[in-house]
Amino acid sequence: MTLPAISASTIQLLRFHFSLLLMPVYWFALSQVPLTNPSSAVLVFIILHALVYPASNGYNSYMDKDSTSIGGIQQPLQPTRQLFRVTVLMDYCAVLLGFAVSYLFALGVLCYILVSKAYSYRGIRLKKYPVIGYLTVTFFQGAFTFGLVYMGCSAGETVWAPGVAMLAAALLIGGFYPLTQIYQHRADLKDGVKTISFLLGYRGTFIFCALIYGIALGTLGIYFFSTFQQSAFYLFVICMLPAALYFIIWAKKVWHDAAMADYSHAMRMNTIAALCTNIAFILIFILNHFEQNR
Repeated sequence: MTLPAISASTIQLLRFHFSLLLMPVYWFALSQVPLTNPSSAVLVFIILHALVYPASNGYNSYMDKDSTSIGGIQQPLQPTRQLFRVTVLMDYCAVLLGFAVSYLFALGVLCYILVSKAYSYRGIRLKKYPVIGYLTVTFFQGAFTFGLVYMGCSAGETVWAPGVAMLAAALLIGGFYPLTQIYQHRADLKDGVKTISFLLGYRGTFIFCALIYGIALGTLGIYFFSTFQQSAFYLFVICMLPAALYFIIWAKKVWHDAAMADYSHAMRMNTIAALCTNIAFILIFILNHFEQNR
Protein backbone atom coordinates (compact mmCIF):
# COMPACT_ATOMS: atom_id res chain seq x y z
CA MET A 1 0.00 0.00 0.00
CA THR A 2 1.43 3.40 -1.02
CA LEU A 3 0.59 6.66 0.67
CA PRO A 4 -0.95 9.37 -1.54
CA ALA A 5 1.44 12.09 -2.65
CA ILE A 6 1.17 15.43 -0.92
CA SER A 7 -0.10 17.95 -3.47
CA ALA A 8 1.66 21.22 -4.26
CA SER A 9 -1.30 23.23 -2.98
CA THR A 10 -1.25 21.43 0.38
CA ILE A 11 2.46 22.10 0.88
CA GLN A 12 2.10 25.73 -0.19
CA LEU A 13 -0.94 26.50 1.97
CA LEU A 14 0.62 25.07 5.15
CA ARG A 15 2.99 28.05 4.88
CA PHE A 16 5.80 26.64 6.99
CA HIS A 17 7.88 29.77 6.35
CA PHE A 18 5.16 31.90 7.97
CA SER A 19 6.13 30.40 11.35
CA LEU A 20 9.06 32.86 11.30
CA LEU A 21 6.62 35.67 12.08
CA LEU A 22 5.39 33.91 15.23
CA MET A 23 8.79 32.62 16.36
CA PRO A 24 9.81 35.69 18.45
CA VAL A 25 7.35 34.72 21.21
CA TYR A 26 9.11 31.36 21.56
CA TRP A 27 12.57 32.94 21.89
CA PHE A 28 11.26 35.61 24.27
CA ALA A 29 9.74 33.00 26.58
CA LEU A 30 12.76 30.69 26.35
CA SER A 31 15.11 33.56 27.18
CA GLN A 32 13.21 34.12 30.44
CA VAL A 33 13.10 30.51 31.67
CA PRO A 34 15.44 30.35 34.71
CA LEU A 35 16.44 26.71 34.17
CA THR A 36 15.76 25.16 30.78
CA ASN A 37 15.11 21.53 29.89
CA PRO A 38 16.97 21.31 26.52
CA SER A 39 15.08 18.30 25.15
CA SER A 40 11.72 19.84 26.03
CA ALA A 41 12.78 23.17 24.50
CA VAL A 42 13.57 21.46 21.18
CA LEU A 43 10.32 19.48 21.26
CA VAL A 44 8.24 22.56 22.08
CA PHE A 45 9.85 24.40 19.16
CA ILE A 46 9.04 21.56 16.74
CA ILE A 47 5.47 21.14 17.98
CA LEU A 48 4.66 24.81 17.57
CA HIS A 49 6.55 25.76 14.42
CA ALA A 50 6.42 22.53 12.42
CA LEU A 51 2.94 21.32 13.42
CA VAL A 52 0.60 23.74 15.23
CA TYR A 53 1.25 26.94 13.25
CA PRO A 54 1.33 25.31 9.77
CA ALA A 55 -1.82 23.31 10.56
CA SER A 56 -3.56 26.51 11.64
CA ASN A 57 -2.46 28.22 8.40
CA GLY A 58 -3.69 25.30 6.34
CA TYR A 59 -7.06 25.10 8.04
CA ASN A 60 -7.55 28.85 7.61
CA SER A 61 -6.79 28.51 3.88
CA TYR A 62 -9.14 25.53 3.59
CA MET A 63 -11.95 27.63 5.09
CA ASP A 64 -11.16 30.82 3.16
CA LYS A 65 -10.28 29.39 -0.27
CA ASP A 66 -8.42 32.62 -1.06
CA SER A 67 -7.95 33.68 -4.66
CA THR A 68 -5.90 36.78 -3.80
CA SER A 69 -2.65 37.26 -1.89
CA ILE A 70 -2.43 35.95 1.68
CA GLY A 71 0.32 36.17 4.28
CA GLY A 72 3.49 34.74 2.75
CA ILE A 73 1.90 33.71 -0.58
CA GLN A 74 1.24 36.16 -3.40
CA GLN A 75 -0.60 33.67 -5.63
CA PRO A 76 -2.21 30.97 -3.46
CA LEU A 77 -3.31 27.68 -5.00
CA GLN A 78 -6.79 26.39 -4.26
CA PRO A 79 -7.06 24.03 -1.26
CA THR A 80 -8.24 20.43 -1.57
CA ARG A 81 -9.78 17.99 0.88
CA GLN A 82 -6.27 16.61 1.36
CA LEU A 83 -5.23 19.86 3.04
CA PHE A 84 -7.97 19.45 5.64
CA ARG A 85 -6.92 15.85 6.36
CA VAL A 86 -3.26 16.83 6.69
CA THR A 87 -4.07 19.63 9.16
CA VAL A 88 -6.11 17.24 11.31
CA LEU A 89 -3.23 14.75 11.32
CA MET A 90 -0.74 17.49 12.23
CA ASP A 91 -2.96 18.69 15.07
CA TYR A 92 -3.29 15.14 16.37
CA CYS A 93 0.50 14.67 16.28
CA ALA A 94 1.03 18.03 18.03
CA VAL A 95 -1.20 17.09 20.97
CA LEU A 96 0.25 13.57 21.15
CA LEU A 97 3.83 14.88 21.17
CA GLY A 98 2.77 17.49 23.70
CA PHE A 99 2.29 14.76 26.30
CA ALA A 100 6.03 14.03 25.99
CA VAL A 101 6.56 17.53 27.41
CA SER A 102 3.79 17.44 30.02
CA TYR A 103 0.06 16.84 30.17
CA LEU A 104 -0.52 20.55 30.88
CA PHE A 105 1.45 21.50 27.79
CA ALA A 106 -0.57 19.02 25.70
CA LEU A 107 -3.82 20.52 27.03
CA GLY A 108 -2.53 23.98 26.24
CA VAL A 109 -1.71 22.94 22.68
CA LEU A 110 -5.19 21.46 22.31
CA CYS A 111 -6.74 24.70 23.58
CA TYR A 112 -4.70 26.74 21.09
CA ILE A 113 -5.77 24.43 18.24
CA LEU A 114 -9.46 24.66 19.15
CA VAL A 115 -9.34 28.46 19.31
CA SER A 116 -7.54 28.66 15.96
CA LYS A 117 -10.28 26.50 14.46
CA ALA A 118 -12.98 28.74 15.97
CA TYR A 119 -11.15 31.71 14.44
CA SER A 120 -11.50 30.30 10.90
CA TYR A 121 -14.44 27.85 11.00
CA ARG A 122 -17.39 29.17 9.00
CA GLY A 123 -19.84 28.17 11.70
CA ILE A 124 -18.13 30.39 14.31
CA ARG A 125 -15.72 32.59 12.36
CA LEU A 126 -14.18 34.77 15.07
CA LYS A 127 -12.07 36.46 12.41
CA LYS A 128 -15.12 38.24 10.95
CA TYR A 129 -15.42 40.35 14.12
CA PRO A 130 -12.74 43.07 14.08
CA VAL A 131 -12.23 43.54 17.83
CA ILE A 132 -12.90 39.95 18.97
CA GLY A 133 -10.72 38.57 16.18
CA TYR A 134 -7.89 40.97 17.02
CA LEU A 135 -8.02 40.22 20.74
CA THR A 136 -8.15 36.46 20.09
CA VAL A 137 -4.99 36.56 17.96
CA THR A 138 -3.22 38.95 20.31
CA PHE A 139 -3.90 36.86 23.40
CA PHE A 140 -3.36 33.36 22.03
CA GLN A 141 -0.42 34.02 19.72
CA GLY A 142 1.14 36.30 22.31
CA ALA A 143 0.40 35.86 26.02
CA PHE A 144 -0.96 32.32 25.88
CA THR A 145 1.89 31.01 23.71
CA PHE A 146 4.46 32.74 25.93
CA GLY A 147 3.04 30.94 28.97
CA LEU A 148 2.89 27.67 27.08
CA VAL A 149 6.54 27.88 26.03
CA TYR A 150 7.68 29.10 29.44
CA MET A 151 6.02 26.19 31.24
CA GLY A 152 6.92 23.61 28.59
CA CYS A 153 10.62 24.48 28.48
CA SER A 154 11.21 24.76 32.24
CA ALA A 155 13.38 22.09 33.85
CA GLY A 156 10.94 21.74 36.72
CA GLU A 157 7.17 21.46 36.28
CA THR A 158 5.59 24.86 36.72
CA VAL A 159 2.16 26.35 36.09
CA TRP A 160 3.43 29.91 36.48
CA ALA A 161 4.81 32.43 33.98
CA PRO A 162 5.69 36.12 34.49
CA GLY A 163 2.52 38.11 33.88
CA VAL A 164 4.16 41.34 32.70
CA ALA A 165 6.22 39.40 30.15
CA MET A 166 3.06 37.65 28.92
CA LEU A 167 1.40 41.04 28.50
CA ALA A 168 4.43 42.32 26.59
CA ALA A 169 4.27 39.28 24.27
CA ALA A 170 0.60 39.97 23.55
CA LEU A 171 1.30 43.64 22.81
CA LEU A 172 4.19 42.76 20.49
CA ILE A 173 1.83 40.58 18.45
CA GLY A 174 -0.90 43.21 18.64
CA GLY A 175 1.46 45.93 17.46
CA PHE A 176 2.14 44.23 14.13
CA TYR A 177 -0.85 41.99 13.41
CA PRO A 178 -3.03 44.71 11.79
CA LEU A 179 -0.24 45.35 9.29
CA THR A 180 -0.69 41.81 7.95
CA GLN A 181 -4.30 42.72 7.11
CA ILE A 182 -3.81 46.14 5.56
CA TYR A 183 -3.67 44.97 1.92
CA GLN A 184 -6.63 42.59 2.24
CA HIS A 185 -9.50 45.00 2.96
CA ARG A 186 -11.41 44.37 -0.26
CA ALA A 187 -10.87 40.59 -0.29
CA ASP A 188 -11.88 40.31 3.37
CA LEU A 189 -15.03 42.39 2.88
CA LYS A 190 -16.00 40.24 -0.09
CA ASP A 191 -15.75 37.24 2.24
CA GLY A 192 -17.83 38.92 4.95
CA VAL A 193 -14.83 39.66 7.19
CA LYS A 194 -14.21 43.05 8.80
CA THR A 195 -10.69 43.20 10.21
CA ILE A 196 -9.31 45.58 12.80
CA SER A 197 -7.23 47.15 10.01
CA PHE A 198 -10.34 47.82 7.92
CA LEU A 199 -12.04 49.35 10.94
CA LEU A 200 -9.08 51.67 11.50
CA GLY A 201 -8.42 52.53 7.86
CA TYR A 202 -5.00 52.76 6.22
CA ARG A 203 -3.64 55.70 8.21
CA GLY A 204 -5.40 54.58 11.36
CA THR A 205 -3.73 51.17 11.14
CA PHE A 206 -0.28 52.76 11.26
CA ILE A 207 -1.23 55.07 14.13
CA PHE A 208 -2.77 52.20 16.07
CA CYS A 209 0.22 49.89 15.52
CA ALA A 210 2.66 52.62 16.55
CA LEU A 211 0.63 53.22 19.72
CA ILE A 212 0.35 49.53 20.66
CA TYR A 213 4.00 48.89 19.89
CA GLY A 214 4.98 51.90 21.99
CA ILE A 215 3.01 50.43 24.90
CA ALA A 216 4.68 47.06 24.23
CA LEU A 217 8.10 48.69 24.40
CA GLY A 218 7.19 50.40 27.67
CA THR A 219 5.89 47.12 29.11
CA LEU A 220 9.10 45.35 28.06
CA GLY A 221 11.08 48.12 29.74
CA ILE A 222 9.14 47.70 32.99
CA TYR A 223 9.65 43.93 32.88
CA PHE A 224 13.34 43.96 31.99
CA PHE A 225 14.25 46.66 34.49
CA SER A 226 12.24 45.03 37.29
CA THR A 227 14.09 41.74 36.65
CA PHE A 228 17.51 43.46 36.43
CA GLN A 229 17.87 42.87 32.69
CA GLN A 230 18.59 46.44 31.64
CA SER A 231 21.11 45.34 29.00
CA ALA A 232 18.46 43.09 27.45
CA PHE A 233 16.12 46.06 27.01
CA TYR A 234 18.80 48.19 25.34
CA LEU A 235 19.74 45.26 23.10
CA PHE A 236 16.11 44.85 22.05
CA VAL A 237 15.73 48.53 21.20
CA ILE A 238 18.91 48.51 19.08
CA CYS A 239 17.86 45.38 17.19
CA MET A 240 14.45 46.86 16.37
CA LEU A 241 15.81 50.05 14.77
CA PRO A 242 15.72 48.67 11.17
CA ALA A 243 12.06 47.66 11.63
CA ALA A 244 11.19 51.07 13.08
CA LEU A 245 12.92 52.83 10.18
CA TYR A 246 11.07 50.78 7.54
CA PHE A 247 7.78 51.33 9.38
CA ILE A 248 8.27 55.11 9.19
CA ILE A 249 9.27 55.01 5.51
CA TRP A 250 6.28 52.83 4.58
CA ALA A 251 3.86 54.90 6.68
CA LYS A 252 4.95 58.06 4.82
CA LYS A 253 4.33 56.34 1.48
CA VAL A 254 0.83 55.21 2.52
CA TRP A 255 0.08 58.68 3.91
CA HIS A 256 0.52 60.12 0.41
CA ASP A 257 -0.81 57.16 -1.58
CA ALA A 258 -3.08 54.47 -0.10
CA ALA A 259 -2.09 52.14 -2.96
CA MET A 260 1.25 51.69 -1.18
CA ALA A 261 -0.59 49.65 1.48
CA ASP A 262 0.00 46.59 -0.70
CA TYR A 263 1.12 42.98 -0.32
CA SER A 264 4.79 43.58 -1.11
CA HIS A 265 5.26 46.34 1.47
CA ALA A 266 3.26 44.46 4.11
CA MET A 267 5.28 41.25 3.74
CA ARG A 268 8.55 43.18 3.72
CA MET A 269 7.51 45.02 6.89
CA ASN A 270 6.51 41.87 8.71
CA THR A 271 9.61 39.95 7.58
CA ILE A 272 11.95 42.73 8.73
CA ALA A 273 10.10 43.03 12.04
CA ALA A 274 10.17 39.25 12.59
CA LEU A 275 13.89 38.99 11.78
CA CYS A 276 14.76 41.91 14.07
CA THR A 277 12.63 40.57 16.93
CA ASN A 278 13.95 37.01 16.55
CA ILE A 279 17.55 38.24 16.55
CA ALA A 280 16.88 40.39 19.61
CA PHE A 281 15.37 37.59 21.70
CA ILE A 282 17.92 34.99 20.54
CA LEU A 283 20.70 37.34 21.65
CA ILE A 284 18.92 37.89 24.97
CA PHE A 285 18.59 34.11 25.35
CA ILE A 286 22.36 33.74 24.76
CA LEU A 287 23.07 36.59 27.16
CA ASN A 288 20.94 35.07 29.92
CA HIS A 289 21.84 31.41 29.54
CA PHE A 290 25.41 31.35 28.29
CA GLU A 291 27.27 34.62 28.84
CA GLN A 292 26.21 35.00 32.46
CA ASN A 293 27.27 31.42 33.24
CA ARG A 294 30.87 31.94 32.17
